Amino acid sequence: MSQQTPQRGTQRNGLGGGAVWALVITSVAGFMAALDNLVVTTALPSIREDLGGALHDLEWTVSAYTLTFAVLLMFGAALGDRFGRRRLFLVGITVFTAASAAAAMAPGIDSLIAARAVQGVGAAIMMPLTLTLLTAAVPAERRGMAYGIWGAVNGLAVASGPLVGGSLTEHISWQWIFWLNVPLGLALLPLARLRLAESHGPGARLDIPGTLLASGGLFGIVYGLVRGPVDGWTGAVVLTSLLAGAALLVGFVLYGTRAKNPMLPMRLFRSRAFSGVNAASLLMFLGMFGSIFLLSQYMQGVLGYSPTEAGLRMLPWTGMPMLVAPIAGILSDRVGGRPVVAAGLFLQAAGLGYLASVITADASYAIQLPGLIISGIGMALYFAPASALVMSSVAVREQGVASGANNALREVGGALGVAVMSSIFAAQGGYESAQSFVDGLRPAVAVGAALVALGGVAALVIPSRRRTDETAPADAPGTGPTPTTEPSPAPGAALATTARAASH
Repeated sequence: MSQQTPQRGTQRNGLGGGAVWALVITSVAGFMAALDNLVVTTALPSIREDLGGALHDLEWTVSAYTLTFAVLLMFGAALGDRFGRRRLFLVGITVFTAASAAAAMAPGIDSLIAARAVQGVGAAIMMPLTLTLLTAAVPAERRGMAYGIWGAVNGLAVASGPLVGGSLTEHISWQWIFWLNVPLGLALLPLARLRLAESHGPGARLDIPGTLLASGGLFGIVYGLVRGPVDGWTGAVVLTSLLAGAALLVGFVLYGTRAKNPMLPMRLFRSRAFSGVNAASLLMFLGMFGSIFLLSQYMQGVLGYSPTEAGLRMLPWTGMPMLVAPIAGILSDRVGGRPVVAAGLFLQAAGLGYLASVITADASYAIQLPGLIISGIGMALYFAPASALVMSSVAVREQGVASGANNALREVGGALGVAVMSSIFAAQGGYESAQSFVDGLRPAVAVGAALVALGGVAALVIPSRRRTDETAPADAPGTGPTPTTEPSPAPGAALATTARAASH
């Protein structure tokens, strides 16, 4: 169905009817995918009490989603370009909704983990197509406003994730953090079918070998990190998993340097700007996501807060981007994105370092609050300009690939963060007592702070704004001069993502 006529007639006053429908549909879909990155965190103690399971099982309830989401994100976008974006968007919503229902009805922890993995598959197909479909439906002169609304909705999902999860868990049951997606998904299916126009990407090709290498390698690394504290780091299964995962990732890198149309062209990393911002993003999510995973359990299991109270107390951290991001955007316009991103990461590291130093078995919320606020401000300063730095680090024709790569690396960082910091936690403490939990939590959060600080160092590698043209990967095949103007927001930028959003 054509959307051109209503758009032309309403350009002066706002969005046309078709564009409004596209904005509503894609924003709700993005909200669902971003929400599921963090909604489960405050429900973990209740899930553990109801379904049983050890620390490594709880890790997989989070990592199964973020890992499949990360690995298949770029593949899902390519599927949409080749077979039809609306068609694959409908497939993604269907898979995500069905998996949400399966998670809600899971009789045990293993079936819950399996459902979460399938949820990640659906989100990986659905999420990258939201911005593509929105762009196709909205007139060029109105896209900035549409992107802003889309990003704000995704940011709201990330900010409210722990609170929504805690409230539903406490007042109904933890299953409702998944049931919530079902009516939303069922409502979106007919709307998307009737209100979105079909479109295809030019010359889209699927990189199946690259997808298999990346997914196998990441699964091997994460599986080894999760099983290490349980089976022993010298156990045959753990060592085999880690070595095989590392070998597959090396194979993925080599493949990306030689293949004609790889999922992630390694030539992009010749740009200092692209390498620096992606290293910063990976380390940011590694330290931040792992810390939220453990701190949300600390607030309930050790300090005795209810799920809702724990979600509310996390808001100064997770919700701060909603308040500070506009200021960060103004700052990045004036001084460039590099110093703002670096400052944000160093503030996030300082906040985590403070929390690691004050956490005790009976710490008051007042003493934790400065660390949560500082971390939240740091997160906000990072998110606002990071996506613009990614997009301005490559040629215009490769911005889609660059955006997908950055979002995938953020999700990979989240999955690795949960695995790495839980391994540290398990080695130093456990669930036996409040003091035992704190003994494991403090070094884990301290390592998270160090990793985020290392991300700040990586951000300093990014060339300054005035040198952007000089540092473009001009010698790389298929690239051209780097654009210096701020581009449209990347998919999952509010995580966000994340956030998938972080943002997952």
